[in-house]
Amino acid sequence: MIYFCPTPIGNLGDISLRTIEILKSVDIIYAEDKRVTLKLLNHFDINKELRTYHKFNEAGMSEKIIEHLDDKDIALVTDAGMPGISDPGSVLVKKLIEENIDFRVLPGANAALTALVLSGLDTDHFTFYGFTGSKSNSRKKEFESLKDLKFTLIFYEAPHRIKDFLQDVYEVFGERKISISREITKVFEETIRSTTSEILEKDIVEKGEFVIVLEGNNEEKVYDIKSLLEEELKSGKKKSQAVKEVSKKFNLPKNDVYKESLDL
Repeated sequence: MIYFCPTPIGNLGDISLRTIEILKSVDIIYAEDKRVTLKLLNHFDINKELRTYHKFNEAGMSEKIIEHLDDKDIALVTDAGMPGISDPGSVLVKKLIEENIDFRVLPGANAALTALVLSGLDTDHFTFYGFTGSKSNSRKKEFESLKDLKFTLIFYEAPHRIKDFLQDVYEVFGERKISISREITKVFEETIRSTTSEILEKDIVEKGEFVIVLEGNNEEKVYDIKSLLEEELKSGKKKSQAVKEVSKKFNLPKNDVYKESLDL
């Protein structure tokens, strides 16, 4: 069996009893960085063979791991958090599914969900986006594709880019509620809740990985239904087809669209 084991994102006490049991029972542990994982294993008095599995060797190592599964139990860990979520792991998961090989994913520490609850923003519906492009132009393009979503948005960002990131957030998303958390579960854990304009004036310590939680778009769009219908009619559609198309495209009540069409 192969187990995907989440590891603490800061406080070592956040590791689960089941994860400790699995790490003690397997034959081999594949780690993103053996030096980081060794500190964790030493803390819990676990002595196992360590091998490397990271984003630069995922494809090749995934094949080797599958070969070992004939007679070995294996655990895969990353430096912190859930394997496969902004960390290596998803390539191996896909290969296991393709080859119809059973595997287990253990629950555990996750920075995104912790920061979401800390933010006080809507937790009923949210989108985890993770890291964006490192350059402002590419980052803004990604933001443009997200700005109409009504769900809470969750991003990851490195400390040296956090101020530029927040500036781009304000320029694209406008005024919204925002929460940024860093060093989650660690000694200097900090969460700042503000608005996208006011947070630019805050004194932000540029240390530790950041999780940014942003309010979804709560503006109600107002459509000029007649203009939309006219565009459909110009393309050669019949009035009934135009009503159906506008209603579907813009998620508008069909009766409302129909009433507007009577004046055309």
